Amino acid sequence: MQKNSKTRILVECALIVALTVVLELIPMPSWPNGGKVTFSMIPVIFLSYRYGSRWGLLTGFATSLIQMIIKFDAPPTPGFASFFLCVLLDYVLAFTLLGAANLVAKFFSKKIVGYTVGALAVTLIRFCCSFLSGMLIWGSYAPEGQPVWLYSLLYNGGYMLPNMAITALAICLLCLALDPVTLRRPVKA
Repeated sequence: MQKNSKTRILVECALIVALTVVLELIPMPSWPNGGKVTFSMIPVIFLSYRYGSRWGLLTGFATSLIQMIIKFDAPPTPGFASFFLCVLLDYVLAFTLLGAANLVAKFFSKKIVGYTVGALAVTLIRFCCSFLSGMLIWGSYAPEGQPVWLYSLLYNGGYMLPNMAITALAICLLCLALDPVTLRRPVKA
């Protein structure tokens, strides 16, 4: 196998970022105050398996910046702390950490299990970011009398749990059909 040049890897990373934007544009169920069911996490996770967590995290970070440019929602409360937490939890951490899937997958001897668990782990981390953001920033949208944590759990779980299942299943099927590193059919052992 030939060694990949940095230029080639950067081009693939840029294409992955563009693909995430295109996948976000596919009409899917969305929630009134942000969040939707989407296929957009799959490319960043796949890239993490292809080139490792360093390139995955870089691509996830670039994706977070593009997501902020396209659809930034200002927090409902004024102040720098709310703005900072919104940027950090809803964008930077939520999208960047998708690129860490390879770090989780490494712990499994059976690659397909590692790929699937890695996808589940990083989408769970993204859910945790959304859940914390819902509690700390967006809690003013909770119905009167409902605990903020429950509102955040139900609201964010409503779209993130389907996202977790769709992403893990798609990664599993994709990696069964195509080895992320070689982009060829996997060799059966």
